[in-house]
Amino acid sequence: MLPPAARLTRSQDFGLVVRRGRRAGRPRLVVHVLKPDVPTLDSSKVGFVVSKAVGNSVVRHRVYRRLRHVVRPCLADLPPGTLVVVRALAPAAEASSEELAADLSSALRKVLR
Repeated sequence: MLPPAARLTRSQDFGLVVRRGRRAGRPRLVVHVLKPDVPTLDSSKVGFVVSKAVGNSVVRHRVYRRLRHVVRPCLADLPPGTLVVVRALAPAAEASSEELAADLSSALRKVLR
């Protein structure tokens, strides 16, 4: 589990990150990142979007759990106050945790440079 302080929960925040943030797409996921001009939050926040295009409820929850597990170590590397939305694509259903981790780290490197 992610700590409550690291969770992006409000719909408005998801929309803000997707509209105004930078985006990097990979075969299994898309990462949206919004870095604040002045950090107002102590920690970074992460939200996940796993739609029905990924699969049924069981598959979506499995992908969500894998993404959550993969994102957790990356939180410490993000600048303070950064907001991140990770959107899973349909191929994420068959992906292993290692493949998701590789896609995530690659996308974060691209967006944060």
